[in-house]
Amino acid sequence: MNSDLATRAGNLLLQNNFTVAVAESCTGGALTDRLTDVAGSSRYVLGAVVSYAAAVKRDVLGVSADTLKNFGAISPQCAKEMAMGARKLMHASVGVSVTGNAGPVGDEDKPVGLIYIGLSVGGNTFVKEFHFAGSRREIKEATADNALNILIDCLEGDNL
Repeated sequence: MNSDLATRAGNLLLQNNFTVAVAESCTGGALTDRLTDVAGSSRYVLGAVVSYAAAVKRDVLGVSADTLKNFGAISPQCAKEMAMGARKLMHASVGVSVTGNAGPVGDEDKPVGLIYIGLSVGGNTFVKEFHFAGSRREIKEATADNALNILIDCLEGDNL
């Protein structure tokens, strides 16, 4: 676990007077655990939804039934809607989402290690695709690290 990334993200959220909401699927709360492992994180972490089930993605985060039917839960479209949904649900400045296949079983379309990380801030929402290798635990850790890096890059950028 890289607590330096979480500390850096937290400092940037505070500097920008931002709050964050998280929507996690394949990481099962690992990203939120990292964010909240930092003392004082209650000043900027509003909450999280661990949405393994499609029904939770739909009913709690507002992912459209059409998105789930046409693209599936492991898709950039779903990651985008999850980030937007978490942000809206919790009235946060920033929404971060992770969805993907941490294993152990995958297929040709959704192989193990296929991950989508979404971020919603200001008028922008974007998604990045990753392909990680390793054990389920290693994929979850790589996903959480990369989500923090994306958050940091966004907060350090001029696109807020």
